[in-house]
Amino acid sequence: MEYENKLVLAPIVRVGTLPFRLLAADYGADITYAEEIIDHKIIKCERIVNDYIKSTDFVEKGTDNVVFRTCNEEKGRVVFQMGTSDAVRALKAAQLVCKDVAAVDINMGCPKSFSVSGGMGAALLTKPDLIHDILTTLRRNIDTPVTCKIRLLKSSQDTVELARRIEKTGVSALAVHGRQVADRPRDPAKWNEIADVVSALTIPVIANGDVFEYDDIQRIKVATGASSVMVARGALWNASIFSPNVEAHWEDVKKEYVRKSILWDNDVKSTKHTLKEMIMHYSCLEFPEGKAIIKSQNLADLAKVYGDEEYYESVRAYRIALDRHA
Repeated sequence: MEYENKLVLAPIVRVGTLPFRLLAADYGADITYAEEIIDHKIIKCERIVNDYIKSTDFVEKGTDNVVFRTCNEEKGRVVFQMGTSDAVRALKAAQLVCKDVAAVDINMGCPKSFSVSGGMGAALLTKPDLIHDILTTLRRNIDTPVTCKIRLLKSSQDTVELARRIEKTGVSALAVHGRQVADRPRDPAKWNEIADVVSALTIPVIANGDVFEYDDIQRIKVATGASSVMVARGALWNASIFSPNVEAHWEDVKKEYVRKSILWDNDVKSTKHTLKEMIMHYSCLEFPEGKAIIKSQNLADLAKVYGDEEYYESVRAYRIALDRHA
């Protein structure tokens, strides 16, 4: 996996499942992070090759719950992002998935209570020895590239010192979100502090924060000196942000996402959540489309909302035919 001069889809909770990652890649994302998955969750899974939809699934034992789904098409670019607070457990989780992904990333930036209360995410930022333990354990025991994603600390000097310690563990790249833990999404990202990290390290730094349109990609590159850029909300609102060509209309992007969700049998709750996030940025859930999504019970219902019943039935018919010949 190369990290220089790349466009990167950020890990987005409840959004970054297989259909959305493939959608972003279709529009030009070079590297696509999966949504964060907690180590406890993945180590309870078994790896299953799903011949039905041609995917590789990590399914919680004793259930039908697919915790992580990937496919050969994205093997060279998908990053498995893990939430962890323990080196041994992180290694166990990484060993389960590492042959099916391009890299393993440790989340050190999530400020949400479920993550921090378990000593994961942003809680790691104040535990440099534990960070070192987790990253060196992974680096020594798996061949897959290892990276991590951090937030800014209280001073730029503190961030740079932590970044240098992380670099010494042998990680392949470091993603830096240009906000502190206490900052809200509406607070401007501090691109100048990302620049301080870039100038202090020799490994690639992936700049993240306030990239909402294609032109922002070049702006953050110039401002930070980073050659690679990670996009979160800008991609959620319109995945064609990665395309250097004319931006696709969000309505068209949304419909393509629904088709990919049908094709890859995505979890309906995840699909609904992603669609609602897209709609709320441009419109309102109180309009008929939003209400219809909320009422939808399955992917067939969502296909109806977007006039794609024929596509849904063609995918279903193809799978039934495959099943018969199995």
